[in-house]
Amino acid sequence: MSDRTDLAIQVVTAIRSVVGAGPAPLSEPSFAGNEWLYLKECLDSTFVSSVGKFVDRFEIDLAKFTGAKYAVAVVNGTAALHIALKLAGVKAGDEVLVPALTFIATTNAVAYCNASPHLVDSDLVTLGVDAVKLRNYLLSHTEQRSNQCINNRATGQVIRALVPMHTFGHPVDMDGLLAIAHDFNILLVEDAAESLGSYYQGQHTGTFGLMGTLSFNGNKAITTGGGGAILTNDAKHLTTTAKLPHAWEFRHDEIGYNYRLPNLNAALGCAQLEQLPVKLSAKKALFACYLIAFERVVGVKLMPEPEKCQSNYWLQTLLLDVGNEDQRDAILKVNNDAGFMTRPAWTLMDELTPFKGCPRMDLTMAKSLVQRLINIPSSSHLVLAAS
Repeated sequence: MSDRTDLAIQVVTAIRSVVGAGPAPLSEPSFAGNEWLYLKECLDSTFVSSVGKFVDRFEIDLAKFTGAKYAVAVVNGTAALHIALKLAGVKAGDEVLVPALTFIATTNAVAYCNASPHLVDSDLVTLGVDAVKLRNYLLSHTEQRSNQCINNRATGQVIRALVPMHTFGHPVDMDGLLAIAHDFNILLVEDAAESLGSYYQGQHTGTFGLMGTLSFNGNKAITTGGGGAILTNDAKHLTTTAKLPHAWEFRHDEIGYNYRLPNLNAALGCAQLEQLPVKLSAKKALFACYLIAFERVVGVKLMPEPEKCQSNYWLQTLLLDVGNEDQRDAILKVNNDAGFMTRPAWTLMDELTPFKGCPRMDLTMAKSLVQRLINIPSSSHLVLAAS
């Protein structure tokens, strides 16, 4: 048996020892609370669109859970980030620092503002933006003019904002990135789409920067079917078509966006949010079971939460040792053939056609990580099989 096949068999055996015979999807939702009750109440009320009590309740509950002043529910996480960047003042022609190792929605939201993603490298421990490397890069590639950060090496454009993303639910180095934002006059908007229930030194992700954004896609910690939210001081005007308050008149004072979350989806979200503490505990228990199973597997490790952080463990993640990159696809094939859904990390943004020409720093770590990361079955209900 080749070393490649041997490691793949060891990985599938370890996963099977935790989740049972399978099949096991990567991350599927569970509905074990008041979902049916709230959905029926919403349908009976006939308020199924963007007005209704569940939208208001969901926003209040989200703000309370995260510690944000306000939460504004919208149709998806990409829409949330788009509006957050616009409210932050990102303009056409600006550059926005984003990780090359991210889901394309992060860079798409920048492009929606007619701005350019400026791709930055990742950190081995957090999988998010490497604050130390980014600081050194900005010191050598930018200058300050009129309290603005200017890319003086390549484009001459303003670097307006930084968008860290909390990869797979693991909090990034917020202290380091907030210091960069302050020192270089850059706005910070968090992409916390994957990290509902994650905390950096006791504070919920998405509440550090000017704004933060969440996603409630079907595979996230909780789901509203689709859906997202902005954690902010005030963003609702733009997401509700910029309509001025009035009992019957339709007057709009700027171009807005019809990004409102329907009441029907919010009803689902209210029920899901009630169960979030249980889901988070189950995810952590699943990690503990995987940690034991993979202690016996040489050549790969399970990614833990960073020090002084609390991760929601949205996706349980393996990292192949350097030198084992060529075994990734064999591991993916053996596991998927066995019914255990596994997947690699996303294609790096600089390799995608829409963003190949974007400015970028050296991406050595991101290029290494993308060849070595593997997500394994992570659904919260799998802890039942694990126990």
